[in-house]
Amino acid sequence: MNRKKWIGIAILVVLVCLVIVAFAIVPPGYDRIEPYKNKKGETQMGSIAEKKFIEINGVKEGMFLKGRDKTKPVLLYLNGGPGISDYFLTKVYPTQLEEEFVVCYWDYPGTGLSFHSDFRKEELTTERYLEDAILVTEYLQKRFHQEQIYLMGHSFGTAIGIQLAKRKPEYYKAYIAMSQISDQLESEKEAYNSMKKIYSRKNNKKMVKQFEAYAITEPEEEWLKRWFASSLRDNAMHELGVGTMHDMHSVISGIFFPLMRCRDYTIAERINIWRGKAMVGKSTVSYDRMKFKAINTVPELQIPIYFLAGKYDLTCSYSEQYEYFKEITAPVKKFYTFEHSAHSPLFEQPDQVMEVFRKDIIKE
Repeated sequence: MNRKKWIGIAILVVLVCLVIVAFAIVPPGYDRIEPYKNKKGETQMGSIAEKKFIEINGVKEGMFLKGRDKTKPVLLYLNGGPGISDYFLTKVYPTQLEEEFVVCYWDYPGTGLSFHSDFRKEELTTERYLEDAILVTEYLQKRFHQEQIYLMGHSFGTAIGIQLAKRKPEYYKAYIAMSQISDQLESEKEAYNSMKKIYSRKNNKKMVKQFEAYAITEPEEEWLKRWFASSLRDNAMHELGVGTMHDMHSVISGIFFPLMRCRDYTIAERINIWRGKAMVGKSTVSYDRMKFKAINTVPELQIPIYFLAGKYDLTCSYSEQYEYFKEITAPVKKFYTFEHSAHSPLFEQPDQVMEVFRKDIIKE
């Protein structure tokens, strides 16, 4: 065999290997999602597992509907982010939420299943998200024949959720706030100062120098935009265990790869998640989150509110969450601290969180 043929074979082998590696990292996805199975491997009767698209205000928006028993109470889950759905985390960190509820994981306008390239960032406002969330709620009420459903928000989703609970209390049995955004400016200042002190104690001069490049300056709102846009914030939070999860120390291994392997999204949809994150990150709704002060906007609720807070959370400061809990007025309000969690107790301590749901939230 001559040299050219050997080179051709070598190139072919390399290409095949690259394709295999690519599919291992980014496997193909499906338009439909796997149903729940019983012990015999058959589709479980009465369950629901759908990737669903509906038209909201003239735009196609997507959601996942998951539950082992579709007669259970419905729970609308408002993702964190903004821009990235929490749904992929349920594949890596099972939560049991779908044992007790029919869960709707709705992708906001401009994100994931609801991404459209012709969206303008100016269209993505808090009011738009609230209006669309109301229509999603009405769809769920009608489809599942429930006058009231449960509402849960995580991180960014809590800024939407708390306002939604105030605007339409008759639609919801209770509001569950996981890592409630309370005063994000104060939260970010606390995170900055706390992390800088930790690196100083560790004598990590390199990281201290990087933090000094983002020193808090006036006007603080402009500093906040620079700080949010930096990779330093996310990288430091995850390295120190105060970010997404206490035991998640890398955005790449903890978020990027698991999301890109989530086969319930097609490959195109997974790419759109990142396109949407980039767009939403520069949108009005994202800037609204930065300046959101919960007690000024929602000093009281007419429905029960339950706070789920991770002890190590600096993404939405644990102390700021607790201050808001003390100040808000509601017919029922309870605050739960999860000792081994940071920003995502549902995914970090699912057994303990589900005990709260079963013993307190559902019963009440």
